[in-house]
Amino acid sequence: MAVSPAAARGQAVRGRLLEAAVALVPELGWSAVSTRILAERAGVTPSVVHYHFPSLQALLIEGVLGAMREVAGVFEPMLETVETPEEMVDAVLASIGGYTGTDPMSLLFAEAYLAATRDDDVRREIRDLLAGLRTTVGAWLAERGVADADGTAAVLFATVDGLLLHRALEPETDPGVIAGVLRRLVRKGGTR
Repeated sequence: MAVSPAAARGQAVRGRLLEAAVALVPELGWSAVSTRILAERAGVTPSVVHYHFPSLQALLIEGVLGAMREVAGVFEPMLETVETPEEMVDAVLASIGGYTGTDPMSLLFAEAYLAATRDDDVRREIRDLLAGLRTTVGAWLAERGVADADGTAAVLFATVDGLLLHRALEPETDPGVIAGVLRRLVRKGGTR
């Protein structure tokens, strides 16, 4: 079924609003993004924001969580390219290698996590995203005989989040040291 020109324009405006949210949250901080600022960035009037979304918060959640899901989406295909848990650790660390802790995506994640401390909807969405990642990676680790695979996956993702937060403060941290520790974590038996 063909999309009408009006529907196509509406989808384009909605897309611009979501893109503006993803750009503004790291620039200004979640709580500093207003309807007016967001509309201005998207090139629309403020009333258009509320035509397409029930609230500014709903728009921010959809935009930010969409961006976070895109980042998280690299993990499942990555698991298909590696054989051992140690190779998986190296691939995970390589996948975050371009994030400095102060780049827009790192800041977007930090702002979203902070917003989750104050908003149940944001918390629920991020919790569900992380639970899906942990389940996928935990099952993959279990298939390879890693002890407490689900717990290991949880610690691995918490560590990655922590590393990204620390990069902003200590960019000189040696990734080789971190990789060695995480490789030990995922080895069968967990301590060798």
